Amino acid sequence: MFERILLAVDGSEHALHATRKAAELTRCMKPKEFRIIVAYDPIPLYLGEPNMQIAITNRKGEAEEVLKMAVKEVGDLPCEVHTEIIEGDPASAIIEVATVRNSEVIVMGSRGLGRLAGLLLGSTSQKVVSHAPCPVLIVR
Repeated sequence: MFERILLAVDGSEHALHATRKAAELTRCMKPKEFRIIVAYDPIPLYLGEPNMQIAITNRKGEAEEVLKMAVKEVGDLPCEVHTEIIEGDPASAIIEVATVRNSEVIVMGSRGLGRLAGLLLGSTSQKVVSHAPCPVLIVR
């Protein structure tokens, strides 16, 4: 049914749960491609040097750790696994990757690491559901 699955993660508990569900879905569907992405907000330019470079290094390091955790959590899958780390608005980045990579379903957690943790559906999830080029599976 789905040949290209896109998993978006941010290190939150909801993203970890979505990772497990995406792996289950992949083992059942046996798609051609499984892609994991981590998107993080850009660093504001007003930080200036050297603070900006320190912040970029820290964000990239955090994103790499989130990606490693997701790859470890999915384990062995019956398809090609690709990973990407993207700087930019997370919702826009997820939508762009799904569009460019012709993803057939996006899997993501209902809420991430944002400041408004009490919301039923996080702002990134809402934006992705509203603008995605394919179905979106939101995992709670």
